[in-house]
Amino acid sequence: MSNDPQTPASDSVADAVRGNWVDTLAPAWSRPYLRLSRADRPIGTWLLLLPCWWGALLAAASGTGFDGKTVWICVGCAIGAFLMRGAGCTWNDITDRDFDAQVARTRSRPIPSGQVTVKGALIWMVIQSLLAFGILLTFNLNAIVLGIASLAIVCIYPFAKRFTWWPQVFLGLAFNWGALLAWTAEAGTLGWSAVILYLAGITWTLFYDTIYAHQDTEDDALIGVKSTARLFGEDTARWLSWFLVATVTLAGAAVMLALVAEASVLALTLGLGGAWALGWHLLWQLRQLKPENPEVCLRLFRSNRDAGLIFALFLAAAVAA
Repeated sequence: MSNDPQTPASDSVADAVRGNWVDTLAPAWSRPYLRLSRADRPIGTWLLLLPCWWGALLAAASGTGFDGKTVWICVGCAIGAFLMRGAGCTWNDITDRDFDAQVARTRSRPIPSGQVTVKGALIWMVIQSLLAFGILLTFNLNAIVLGIASLAIVCIYPFAKRFTWWPQVFLGLAFNWGALLAWTAEAGTLGWSAVILYLAGITWTLFYDTIYAHQDTEDDALIGVKSTARLFGEDTARWLSWFLVATVTLAGAAVMLALVAEASVLALTLGLGGAWALGWHLLWQLRQLKPENPEVCLRLFRSNRDAGLIFALFLAAAVAA
């Protein structure tokens, strides 16, 4: 993705970052598959990874402490997020290939543009999934079970836009599952703090993906694809303000429940400060929003990497406190 979408040259993808490493450094034979995985647009990997880091760091701050296991969970989740985001995007493009061919922003993707066959895409999806499963097997049994359970949501998500105006909820369920998994990998069992953190991630996803969906509202209306952007229309800013409040409230509640009994006052203050700082970033996005301007929507969507990192950094500081 880029702040300024441009018409791609030859086989590159329309909304990829200009001069990205896939187009400039990757071997020619691998480029269509890396594009299928969105390796040329890393924001999705960040948005899948950050809830994992939230979960692992909040669990560490709640009493398990930061050690080699925590480091591996954070690193393993980073590798797994890259692989599973790639597998999920591949599955999404397989199921959406007919829709993508009708939308200006997506018709240059590998399948509708003819760079990759459906059979080739399926094989590539399986390879990525198996590699990610190998990472998952290094975690404890409860985390492994949670990881396997997430596949049901991943499979359903691409079809959500066909039957509900709220496909962003399904995206939130899938993209924030890592908060549950990483907490469990760190703490050993699932806790209520992780569940509340998961809900915070879902409302955050509703916030940023509604902004993202405003890029395609005209094309989506023509082909009958549903989204919260189309549902909210001119009321988008009001809805986003509610998602903002819900995200901060839920994130703060997760921190309170996890840290109030065991952690120091400084750790609790830092954790709550992270939730508050996340909220301020979302407020900045809301004030900058121009739903009718695709370039602004894309820029604000991509800024959510920084929003999520802010919260993660505060949680890391809480672990050290």
